[in-house]
Amino acid sequence: MSTFTEGERECIVRPMKAEEVALAIEWAEQEGWNPGRHDAPCFCAADPGGFFVGELHGEPIGSISAVAYDEHFGFVGLYIVKPAFRGRGIGLRIWRHAIAYLGERNIGLDGVVAQQANYGKSGFQLAHRNIRFQGIAHGTESARISNLCDVPFEQLSIYDRQRFPAPRSGFLRAWIAQPDVVALAAMREGRMRGYGVLRKCRHGRKVGPLFADDEWTGEELFSALISRCPGEMVSIDVPQSNAAAIALAERHGMASTFETARMYTKAPPAIPMARVFGITSFELG
Repeated sequence: MSTFTEGERECIVRPMKAEEVALAIEWAEQEGWNPGRHDAPCFCAADPGGFFVGELHGEPIGSISAVAYDEHFGFVGLYIVKPAFRGRGIGLRIWRHAIAYLGERNIGLDGVVAQQANYGKSGFQLAHRNIRFQGIAHGTESARISNLCDVPFEQLSIYDRQRFPAPRSGFLRAWIAQPDVVALAAMREGRMRGYGVLRKCRHGRKVGPLFADDEWTGEELFSALISRCPGEMVSIDVPQSNAAAIALAERHGMASTFETARMYTKAPPAIPMARVFGITSFELG
């Protein structure tokens, strides 16, 4: 816990209780970020101690997540200060608390492009951009696509680790089992070639992650996922560095709505970005 004095008012930064994470998710909705309906318990499963709230006289006024996936990698998100309390240095205190929690880890974040220079002052460097594509779901089922629940979890965990900077088994178990979820896998001769998750959000649905060994597998998975919600609004957050992923979104009539800057404090993790067709979330990486 850390404190600072702003005039006569004292602000406290402390770990969130599990039930308080839903408040940060609600603030994210108010910011127009369209979080998932069941994000809070899934996020907590990643690192129960990695969520912080700033309080002023007992009133929650700001939040940040600083998920420590392992001893080498962490990710910052949900960095929000209520509008009435902005411009007072409160956000900076919350930020410093989160960065201190993650210590010497390589820290990632997805920040709005306009804030890239500010994150640079904290030692973050641009790795690539992520683009949110949005459109109406029109997909096709495929007999070659399986339910992810039929795949041994260890096999999924190994595949995911090759495409994400750190192990995240606790988070994955919660993410693929949340209510209203569609989780599918592409299997070839017993070997995983890709998987994707479609979750229900406050408005429409989001695909993420979408990992695939090649463009054709990515297309097949994506089409099968969105076939489960025909006519609904669907979005996917695509790494700008993956031209095949951008082409996939455009083939499905999706349009870019905004983008973020993926930044790290150290060298970008050695991830095969050509196999990342959709990131998991802007909040947790």
